[in-house]
Amino acid sequence: MDLDALTAARRAEWARLDELSRRRRLTGPEVDELVDRYRAASADLADAKTSVGRSAQGDHISTMLARARLRLTGAPENVLKQIPRFFALQLPAALYRVRWVTLAVAVGFVAVGVVVALWVSGDAALVATLGSRMQLEEYAENDFVDYYSENHPAAFAGTVWTNNAWIAMQCVLFGITGIWPIFVLVQNAVGVGMAAAVMLSFGRGDIFLLYIAPHGLLEMTSLFVAAAAGLGIFWAWVAPGRRTRGEALASAGRSLATIAIGLVFALAVAGLIEGFVTAQPWPWPVKIGIGAAALAAFLTYMIVVGGRAYRRGETGDLTEYEAGTPTLVAG
Repeated sequence: MDLDALTAARRAEWARLDELSRRRRLTGPEVDELVDRYRAASADLADAKTSVGRSAQGDHISTMLARARLRLTGAPENVLKQIPRFFALQLPAALYRVRWVTLAVAVGFVAVGVVVALWVSGDAALVATLGSRMQLEEYAENDFVDYYSENHPAAFAGTVWTNNAWIAMQCVLFGITGIWPIFVLVQNAVGVGMAAAVMLSFGRGDIFLLYIAPHGLLEMTSLFVAAAAGLGIFWAWVAPGRRTRGEALASAGRSLATIAIGLVFALAVAGLIEGFVTAQPWPWPVKIGIGAAALAAFLTYMIVVGGRAYRRGETGDLTEYEAGTPTLVAG
């Protein structure tokens, strides 16, 4: 088949199909015409693919057909109906997919933080580079603890929530670079290690752990998940498999970007714990228990609910109707 001849012969019909599919209102006869032209264009696309495979003309017809299909059947779905599917299937499946990378990221973060803390605290000269002894002692004895209570709990919770949510979204959205998530993690691990080193130098390492644990369990896990999602997007670009890089990147971006939305809620819980629990004069087992319960709930959602959704075929991506028909590959 001569594809150029087909294009010349059908150009006017395809233009009419495109025109009808773009109209906001159609009469009864126009709807019938749209259906007839949709069928004819589908046949043309099948002939073109059978003869020459993928082509610019075929992609153009596919785009018109997709628009016409949405015009005929694409009544917008109620957003309220999409919310249960997002939280019951899409989000947990996306979280489940990055579980092992999250574990690797967590191990790396803890390793860097511990090494920095022990290395710096074990060398008085390195500790001295962080500030004068008076400043460091004031930080260890007062400032570190006062940080959690010097502002109103609601304002403090809102501040740490927005800050952490912004960091998490950066890790996911800039993950395509393959560098930004690692940079953010190393930077934070070194910062935590430095703070721990100062507290250890003045014999207050226990205070450091007690004040970090209630909110840090969920907060840091959320950041680990964000970094894992970002690295997943990067890896889809590096190793696309049988798909094109563009298709692999688009699929990973759609599915793993849902994690950024989900982490906003997880980090909101962590912010509430940091603002309303960490500084309270309650027994430490109670405060740490609240943080551990929040983390357990998150991990249950990620592994149990996510595993169930993943085994049902969910990946966190949009449905085929929303994202478009995927390209079929062999193997």
